[in-house]
Amino acid sequence: MKKSVLIILTIIFILSFPMDIYAVNTAPTAEQLEWAEQRKLITVESNLINGWPEGPIIGAESAILVDADTGIVLYEKNVNERLYPASTTKLMTALLTIENTAMNDVVTFSHDAIHNVESGSSRIGIDEGEQLTIEQCLYGLLLGSGNEVAYALAEHVGGDVDSFVQMMNDRATELGCTNTHFVNPNGLPDPEHYVSALDLSIIARACFKNESLVTISGTTKYTIPPTNIQPEERPLENHHLMVDGLKYSYEGFIGGKTGYTKDARQTLVSCAERDGMRLICVIMKEESPNQFLDTVSLFDYGFDSFQKLNIADSETRYSLDFATFFKTNLDLIGSSKPLLSIDRTDYVIIPKTVDFTMLDVAVGYEDLPPNSVCLLSYTFNSHPVGIATLDYTDLEKKEFEFSNVIKYASMNDMPESVKPTKNRIFINIEKLIIIIAIIIVCILLAFFIKSLVTGYIYSSKKQQTVIKKRYKKRKKGPYNR
Repeated sequence: MKKSVLIILTIIFILSFPMDIYAVNTAPTAEQLEWAEQRKLITVESNLINGWPEGPIIGAESAILVDADTGIVLYEKNVNERLYPASTTKLMTALLTIENTAMNDVVTFSHDAIHNVESGSSRIGIDEGEQLTIEQCLYGLLLGSGNEVAYALAEHVGGDVDSFVQMMNDRATELGCTNTHFVNPNGLPDPEHYVSALDLSIIARACFKNESLVTISGTTKYTIPPTNIQPEERPLENHHLMVDGLKYSYEGFIGGKTGYTKDARQTLVSCAERDGMRLICVIMKEESPNQFLDTVSLFDYGFDSFQKLNIADSETRYSLDFATFFKTNLDLIGSSKPLLSIDRTDYVIIPKTVDFTMLDVAVGYEDLPPNSVCLLSYTFNSHPVGIATLDYTDLEKKEFEFSNVIKYASMNDMPESVKPTKNRIFINIEKLIIIIAIIIVCILLAFFIKSLVTGYIYSSKKQQTVIKKRYKKRKKGPYNR
């Protein structure tokens, strides 16, 4: 009898527990769907740019689509509002973990990691004292969204959770986030735990520059092998349904992270790449399954409407090519190159309906990298679309039939292949140019002095001739005839 009562009470307790707080696939209520419809009225700021492709209208409260490498914004809706990130917080946890550990490091799960995580939240079933490698933990963190895994990683990397949270906030500031504050490593609800869509895209950009995190977060399924405590394998399946083989699989998808709590609603970070253009999409406060449908719409919008153009191949206004000036039959300087050139890795992302010549460019001189002359900032109707540096070009120093540029401390430092021989003349081009310039100046100076002397001599002779003529006239006067 007592046993039956205990079972009934247990069932009542389980049924009364608000399981929908953390259930990722929780269906929205009619009221929540109405709120989503109201959120469609929030202004899409990128749609206000004159000549910019019109982006989709979605029910997310905040959303952004950016270029993964440069952060160029293609679509933005309410991107600076502070919202709950839920488990997309784990992207920062993963980033700090991979930056501060090795994949084969072993993590031992403490009592606090298992028991200090809120009951009913997302777990992958790790036991106290169990040991996993960092690699296995990252799969448990990003695929299974294990909150106990996030806690254990925080202890392992930071020494304790509070220290790790400080690392999270410091790293966010370092990346340039201005509307972010973390209080835990897993995204469990807290009024002081928030991030904006723009900041979340900045964190995601840092994550998806790491190919290990790309591989892990883009994996469909992973199995954690038996451990020191658990003799059975643990199969994990990615919660992100855009990975290959799942319901909303997307061509070019390479990774991402889901998130959900009752207050945060659905949050989603995704990364996809097509034709050399890698984009990141962030959706915050949406209803299931629209976080995936919104992301598909925004990726399609980005890949269909925009093009990536190399600036060095397109720009003609800021390249100074002096190669023909130095050209000689002997080619003493070698393969002459432009003195200034645009970094060939820089590019703009612009609408396919826009020509490169339609862009405005501003020249800046602050915070330049080494060897750069200035920074070129490109905009389309005041919207940033890319930057490039104009750099000094280092002249190549090569060996030629009659010349070679060398800079060695002594003859002994030279490789055997370039030590002087009877068949080879070595010339320091920089000194050669200076010497030639000095010689030219000296020649011009000599010509100038010569012209002065010649003029003086000519003037003296002319004066003597005039005197002689006057003298002759006097001799031929009326008294000398």
